[in-house]
Amino acid sequence: MGLVYSTALRFSNNPHHAQEITQAVFIILARKAGKLSPRVVLSGWLYQTARLTAANFIKCEIRRQRREQEVYMQSFPTETDPLAWEKIAPLLDEAMGGLGETDRNAVVLRYFENKNAAEIGVKLRMTEETARKRVNRALEKLRKFFHKRGVASTTTMIAGAISANSVQAAPAGLAHTISAIAITNGALAGSSTLTLVKGALKIMAWTKMQTTIVVSAVLLAAGTTTVTIEKIHQNEMNAWQLAKLNSLDLEKPPFQTAILPTKSSQRTKESRPGGSADYDDGKTVGINFSVADIVPVAYGSNHPVSLRRVIFKAAMPGGKFDYLSNVPAGPKQALQKELRRQFGIAGTFEMINTNVLLLTVKYPSPPGLTPSIAKTGRSDIADGYMTVKNGTMNELANQLESTYFGIPTIDQTGLTNHFDYAIDWGNFDQPGKGNGSRLDARDDLKKVLLNQLGLELIPTNMSIEMLVVNKVK
Repeated sequence: MGLVYSTALRFSNNPHHAQEITQAVFIILARKAGKLSPRVVLSGWLYQTARLTAANFIKCEIRRQRREQEVYMQSFPTETDPLAWEKIAPLLDEAMGGLGETDRNAVVLRYFENKNAAEIGVKLRMTEETARKRVNRALEKLRKFFHKRGVASTTTMIAGAISANSVQAAPAGLAHTISAIAITNGALAGSSTLTLVKGALKIMAWTKMQTTIVVSAVLLAAGTTTVTIEKIHQNEMNAWQLAKLNSLDLEKPPFQTAILPTKSSQRTKESRPGGSADYDDGKTVGINFSVADIVPVAYGSNHPVSLRRVIFKAAMPGGKFDYLSNVPAGPKQALQKELRRQFGIAGTFEMINTNVLLLTVKYPSPPGLTPSIAKTGRSDIADGYMTVKNGTMNELANQLESTYFGIPTIDQTGLTNHFDYAIDWGNFDQPGKGNGSRLDARDDLKKVLLNQLGLELIPTNMSIEMLVVNKVK
């Protein structure tokens, strides 16, 4: 109950309103309890329902609160002190709404309910290690969200602030009141509470509990007195297929999720078939891709999962497609649902034993690896050479995995700084030129990595997280 009350209190900042919202949530639970799947994480469901109900309750207040938040944030634009709960509390629930369901459940279980990784793994039906990684990834997404809104912090500080402050004890007597009302299915509740329940249930039915999209819609609606849904012509909806790829266009309406047969043959020379554009918030667009290539994009949190870490247990449809997902909240999750709806395929992450390469440091302080002073990253990568500015070792491992060696490559260098480097090992993709065969080119690349960057690739076999794609009904 404390979880629901605290969520409502953060939204309303009014103890009386928070109690009424809490009552409404448990009335909704009483009405829907028999229809909930056994796989539903109850605490995650309660948190989402509390967010939805509270947002619906105070939508007229949101615009004012946002103005106050902007003024508050502008008063310390260069603030670097440790994160205070007061800074993230007004933003926390909006940030949580941007997470996928599994990530959100993981955060609720870990920091709202103080469950350990083993307990989270049981609840989410995954291994302890996978649960731990899931929590860490979700924290990093929250950190990026807060950073974009002027709150500079670390994942450790965010975790500590949420764990210590996110759940407060509900007022004495509230549990008794809720029990009495819930038993009667809301018959004893006040008219305002029943109105709140009715409104929340309508929105939940409309979205089938896709509440991240709902809350974004409620926040958008807060600036107007009427929400008007305009009919957009199909040719306008699909205009992105013929436009020049530009990640800035992902921020423009119409907002949608679509996978359509490619029109790359009609595109201008400036638009490269096979190209893609992404944003850190998950919005993504791609032209002339196979379904197998779209799958790792859809299941990557902010960037595509490496195709080398995908196991296809179902035959993929043929043909080439253009895809777009630029909805305000949960664009990658929306793309996953479109793959399931249109092609009947879905992926799950599993720990699987497989061959990998470990990127390690063999020689410290090598001549070719220079700490970067550049403020932005830049790379020029082609057959047989690689020039990188302000790059990380994790990015290098990803490049080696996806482009050159074709098996999962894991950064174990321990180097967290950004570096500049340039290496050349001959022509990689055209056997018979430069250094000969593709296998020879791989050997040459390993030698260059070792001699110039002091890095060694060590083959081994270990259990790592892989995306397994199956046919679903």
